This record gives sequence, structure tokens and C-alpha cells, in this order.
Amino acid sequence: MAELIPLLGKLLYPHRIWHSSRKEKVLYLTFDDGPIPEVTPWVLQLLDQFQAKATFFCIGENIQKHPAVLQAILKEEHRVGNHTLQHVNGWKTPSEEYLRQIHDTQQLINKYVSTSAKALFRPPYGKSTSSQAKMILKDYEMVMWDVLSKDYDAQISKEKCWKRLLNHTKNGSILVFHDSIKAKKNLEYVLPKVLAHYSKLGYRFDAF
Repeated sequence: MAELIPLLGKLLYPHRIWHSSRKEKVLYLTFDDGPIPEVTPWVLQLLDQFQAKATFFCIGENIQKHPAVLQAILKEEHRVGNHTLQHVNGWKTPSEEYLRQIHDTQQLINKYVSTSAKALFRPPYGKSTSSQAKMILKDYEMVMWDVLSKDYDAQISKEKCWKRLLNHTKNGSILVFHDSIKAKKNLEYVLPKVLAHYSKLGYRFDAF
């Protein structure tokens, strides 16, 4: 399913963002499921080494638990997006509850972020119903992806994780990583390689 989402999504859901322009050597690194003190500060330090900007799709409960980590993300001028309060699956969650989780998380983000730009949202697991998405798109840019690292999958070796990224990344790609405990082992291997490899190829790393 994870492989099919970006392939079919652009056709079925054209109003969601799947990638940026293929004409420029720009990549969009995104990190889901944080912020947490065990992983996010390491990510921030590495991004700073390469003068890279990224977008962090944060879980509301993690913002509540670790506000200082969220503030560290913002201090480094990265972008913060909404990933629901408790990482809920839109296909399995009543719309009223799903939309409430998004609203409550955005209220938490707005305590720290002041911007005129449209808020960002990424559905956990990439799953939201069409009716949910219709409501969400009124207030948010829905940022999906075209390259899923699968850094969270314990069945995938770090070498295979890296190969997936090499095989699928191209101009304008949106790459998904996770600043989570589950993803930590693979992330610590592949993220430095992504930054070093694509920097040498002349790419820059932007936030939304």
C-alpha cells in the first residue's frame, strides 16, 4: 500500500502535494511523528551541518510532552506541520474525531508559530477519506510524498533503506523520514548519506 500511494495519489488526489517541480535540483526532507528528545535534536544538528531546511510533521501529544524540542525546530527556521494529536488513521477514525485531532494539534502549533502561510498537514499512514480531505483542504495544504524511506520498518536493513532512497529520489522529490525511536537505527545511517550524496550532486534542501 505504501508504494501505491504516491503512484496512484497524483491521479486520484491532484489537490494534494506529491512533489515539487522536476526542473530544479531541490529536495524536500520531511520528518514525521516527532518531536522527541531522543532523535529530533540529532536530526537538527545534522541538518545544520549541511545548511539544509526541512519540514517536521508533528504529533500533538509529542508537542505537549516536548515543547522545547518543537522550539528548537523553529529556532533553526524549519517548517512545522500537523500530523494529528495521536497519529490516528483517517480510514479507521470517525471524521468528527479525526478533524478534532487536527484542530487541537494546530492550536498547539499556533502557540509557537505565527505565519500568514497556509498551515501544513500530512495524514498519518497517508490515509484520510475523501470527505475528510475535502474539509482539511479548506484550511491546510496536504503534503504527501513520492519517496518513502521506510526507516521505521525493522524488517528493512539500513542498506536496503538507502537503496530505496537512491532508486526513487529525483528533482523535486518529497522524502519521508521519521524522527522516532522506531526509525532511529535506519535514520542514523541513511540521513547523513542522503545529505552528503545529494549535496555533492548540487541539490539544495528546502522546507515548504
